[in-house]
Amino acid sequence: MQLQKPQLFADRKSLAWVLLFFVMILLIRLFVHYQEYLSFVSKPFYYTYADVISEKSKYSRGKSYKVLKLHAENRLRFITTSYSKDSYANRRLRLQLFPDEKIGFRGYMGTFFVKSRIKEVQSVQSGYKERLLAKVTEQHNSETLGSFYNAIFFATPLPDTLRVQISKLGVSHLIALSGFHLGILWGIIYGLIKIAYTPLQQRYFPYRFILIDVGMVTLIVLGIYLWFVGFPPSLVRSYAMLLAGWGVLVAGMELLSFAFLFTVAGMLLALFPSLLFSLGFWLSVSGVFAIFLLLKYAQHIDKRIQALLIIPVGIFVLMLPVVHGIFGVTTPYQLLSPLLSLLFIPFYPLAMVLHLVGYGGVFDGVLLKLFALPAEAENHLLPAGMMYGYIVLALLSIRYRPAFVLLAGAASSYALYLFLL
Repeated sequence: MQLQKPQLFADRKSLAWVLLFFVMILLIRLFVHYQEYLSFVSKPFYYTYADVISEKSKYSRGKSYKVLKLHAENRLRFITTSYSKDSYANRRLRLQLFPDEKIGFRGYMGTFFVKSRIKEVQSVQSGYKERLLAKVTEQHNSETLGSFYNAIFFATPLPDTLRVQISKLGVSHLIALSGFHLGILWGIIYGLIKIAYTPLQQRYFPYRFILIDVGMVTLIVLGIYLWFVGFPPSLVRSYAMLLAGWGVLVAGMELLSFAFLFTVAGMLLALFPSLLFSLGFWLSVSGVFAIFLLLKYAQHIDKRIQALLIIPVGIFVLMLPVVHGIFGVTTPYQLLSPLLSLLFIPFYPLAMVLHLVGYGGVFDGVLLKLFALPAEAENHLLPAGMMYGYIVLALLSIRYRPAFVLLAGAASSYALYLFLL
């Protein structure tokens, strides 16, 4: 009989106290940020330096202008406009901002629009990352595909047209760097290092624990990658979860538990209060929550069937009411999402290798046809009340099997309504 791993918490009371501690820390930090927000919006103007993350040309009322997305040195992320004909892509700007009370606290903690005046433009010296971006782009005849690969490798912004097509395919989660990508990279890096490390460990230091040594090196490599791509928020929270998961495994505790998920989510919110207003954060937590639910109620099923069928299809179906409570875009091609998610697992590392050896355009034809598939889309937005009721039912499913059966039935019925009726 196999011994069970000890739980992260001895009882629910211990978990409740830990979560309460994180809530208190979160409230204190939100209070501090709110005072900073009040100070910011009360100023007639504000000077800051900011890096241009993306630049998009727009046309309205007979005038062309640019929409700039910027990241300031003091954590602020904001959007502003410029009527200048100059390009500010990959530039560092000194701006005079004109904040007002139209900027809500939620926007201040995330990304907000603010009027500005550009006072100075500085060139950003081309570095190794910029050369890699150019090297990837050179391997494709289509700018669309160059943008696609740079997005999944280096977290660069996507063009609007491509982002819309990808959302119609239901695979936006494959483009924005997140825990899915980090999990693939962990498996590859950990596996390769383990192959080289195991013979040495067996011969010279058999007393060492492979998970500790190889896992630590893998985390360092992934940490360097995180720094290299500019610490995108989605990847930062995924890395924090990966680090916590490794620590739990090293301690010999149960990893796949709701207590672990809630603890890590609480810890991340306490460390990064802005995540409270991050839609991407809550969607990622919801996705992991769905995986844990499926593993809980499908544990008697063969693990290969779980990995190839239950998990990809189950996540897609269970997440439909949540996603369509926020985004209404619907096309029949979104049914391809589970299959495309599975194919992405070998595609992602293979695409990296092909770009390293100069053959990154191998899949260009297939990808262009795939992105061109969904021409039109319908809008089906689930009412907020129904979505919140679905979330409550999902939380009840942690403890009650009938609630999970009802949850799965509701999600499946909604999928039939969206795609077949």
